[in-house]
Amino acid sequence: MRKSDPNRVLRRLPIIVGGLGAVLLLVNRLLTPDLTDSQARADVLGVILSAVLILTGLIWQQVQPRSPETVELIGEQGFVLAPELPARVKTELAWASHLLLTNTVTRSLVVFYQGKVLLRRGVFGQKSEVVPGPILKRVLEKQQAVYLVDLKVYPGKIEFDYLPENTQGVICQPIGNQGVLILGANAPRSYTKQDENWIAAIADKLAVTFNEEMANSERQSN
Repeated sequence: MRKSDPNRVLRRLPIIVGGLGAVLLLVNRLLTPDLTDSQARADVLGVILSAVLILTGLIWQQVQPRSPETVELIGEQGFVLAPELPARVKTELAWASHLLLTNTVTRSLVVFYQGKVLLRRGVFGQKSEVVPGPILKRVLEKQQAVYLVDLKVYPGKIEFDYLPENTQGVICQPIGNQGVLILGANAPRSYTKQDENWIAAIADKLAVTFNEEMANSERQSN
């Protein structure tokens, strides 16, 4: 279910007041048998004020930004970590995912690294496995983030079947050169540039942690 725009009434208020004022002026003119000079001047002033209000309302409809409409994502809430992960990696993933889910419009989150799903959190999609499609492969190859601002208009949305079916926006953020942080939002065009920069920083932090743990594992095996 979509939430209504909280500023809708405010944007329409000048149009409503201006239109009501114009109607009342017309009724008053029709019911007045003898028109005086002072009343004529007042009517002209009232018409001007009504026109200004209506024009202001029309401008507000175009200028004032509307909050993106949100939806309730379809799926069950959950938190799953790959059991074989080191304790430090689990802690890092839990911390990062909590920050993203509580401070951005992200409602579904997947960490895909070295061909495996390390974490799923938030609202789950129908599938638990990630099969990289063209979009995810491009992110892995070029190591550049992709932001699909309104997922439903992209033909490639079918590859994100591990996210809720009504996911509105998706960010695929590379984690080094071996993984991707995949975020699903409950509203289109809802991530700000600041959000994108913050997501990139968190992905870089995860990449450092993963590389350090891989290096430690190699030293221990030797």
